[in-house]
Amino acid sequence: MSFAAPTQLAARGVLLRPLRADDEAALAAAAADGRLWELRVTSVPEPGQTARYIADALALQDAGSRLPFVVIDQASGQVIGSTSYHDILPNVRRLEIGFTWYAKRWQRTHVNTTCKLLLMTHAFETLGCLTVGWRTDNFNWRSQRAIERLGARKDGVIRGNALRRDGTVRDTVMYSLSQGEWPEVKAQLLDLLAQADRRTSAC
Repeated sequence: MSFAAPTQLAARGVLLRPLRADDEAALAAAAADGRLWELRVTSVPEPGQTARYIADALALQDAGSRLPFVVIDQASGQVIGSTSYHDILPNVRRLEIGFTWYAKRWQRTHVNTTCKLLLMTHAFETLGCLTVGWRTDNFNWRSQRAIERLGARKDGVIRGNALRRDGTVRDTVMYSLSQGEWPEVKAQLLDLLAQADRRTSAC
């Protein structure tokens, strides 16, 4: 059995289920909400490229280096985005969370915080990871702020590290969270979700 085997994770009306080839149409529809492929700093599949996007992710899963999920709104059963464990290193008990995107109408909701809570809880408490990492484009300031709000620490910048979808070369900003830091971060994420609940109930 692999270190990070396919699994389902769920909480607060959000389900993370392993990505499948038959998710093509649903994933393409989610990406179309906001035309997310037009953002040069994201990994969202372009129209007509979703099948290839899924095939590439599943090939990395077969190689043991990635575990891709679809994000589902449990109330409607609708696919609303995708996220992954990637750069999985069993020998040092490390993995990264990334390839994350959501349909526009689900952005700035509880969904991202819930997904990160699910993924980090599974990584630290079930898989026994020592470190969870993130990486993002040096120009993706929204992503950097979101990662920092999770409590992750900035490790540094790898210059000239990867190609963007438009062919330009990006610098990659690296973040990480250690197992010892997780309990405090978990408490903070739960508090953020509780605050969101109170705001919703007050409306």
